[in-house]
Amino acid sequence: MALLLALVGVIVPASAQDGSTAYQFLDIATSSHIYALGGHQVALIDDDVNLIQQNPALLGPEFNKQVGLSYMRYIGSTNFMGGRYAQGINDRSAWSVGFHYFGYGSIEGYDQEGISTGTFSARDMAISATYSHDISSYFRGGITLNYLNSKYDAYSASAITADLGVNYYDPEHEISFSLVARNLGGQIKKFHDRKESLPWDIQVGYSQMFSSLPIRLSVTAYGLRKWHLPYYEPADKNNASSALIKRDSFGRNLLRHLAFGVDVMPNSKMYIGVGYNYRTRTDMSTYQRNFLSGFSLGAGLRVRAFGFGVALAQPHSGATTFMFNLTTNINELMR
Repeated sequence: MALLLALVGVIVPASAQDGSTAYQFLDIATSSHIYALGGHQVALIDDDVNLIQQNPALLGPEFNKQVGLSYMRYIGSTNFMGGRYAQGINDRSAWSVGFHYFGYGSIEGYDQEGISTGTFSARDMAISATYSHDISSYFRGGITLNYLNSKYDAYSASAITADLGVNYYDPEHEISFSLVARNLGGQIKKFHDRKESLPWDIQVGYSQMFSSLPIRLSVTAYGLRKWHLPYYEPADKNNASSALIKRDSFGRNLLRHLAFGVDVMPNSKMYIGVGYNYRTRTDMSTYQRNFLSGFSLGAGLRVRAFGFGVALAQPHSGATTFMFNLTTNINELMR
């Protein structure tokens, strides 16, 4: 605990310095289950090592020798992929390592006079190491250290961040609460002369399985370091080019901090998940959003030693995103 407090004392001031926010790819879920439930869920309890990216306190010795792979076809020609491995230390502690690559395809470059300079590539990369420990029978704490590297054409930058999490889980009543501080840290190499801050965040999550129904409800409040999240939408919703109106009411701000998810679980090896993220929907209010904007859908199935997960979302009419996860346990494969 002293080590965690010392680490917070070093990295929080670094993240509070003036500058623009970079490394927005850190906010994209690498778990298809999380993506299906609105993109932000920090208290979800499941047999999926990919969940650790949302909250290091979700890691535990129960993930011993589990491997997770993820792939996502994002907007345009963007592709994300990665992997994670977890290992138990004893019956109260565990560690994990992960790697994620975010490729944005070929981009057309132009100089200051608007003349094409040809195409260039852009990518982000994250390497992580996680440690967790059971504080008591109900509480677990965890920490993740991330090394980030970005390269856009001839420019590159790197940063070191930390995620700190605490989870309370009551297995008898199947209820879970989490508190997470994510993306604390700062740059160690700048793109140019300008120092940029990271999208650090405070998140609180709740998840519960209802014994009388095969349903699990999950809600996460995120973006809590800033209450006001105004957005603009056309005065005439049938005309996207009409004058824009600022929306900044209490109710809208509250909803823009929440991600909702519902799992239908007919048995312990299968789930169907639906999520809703009001912030995603309203961010698309000045673009070609449709009825599906803000909604997400996914499903998961475990067959013998393998777990499969898929998720779909359509932020606006011109972009359909798809994510696929695969998990397996080395111990089960060796049997």
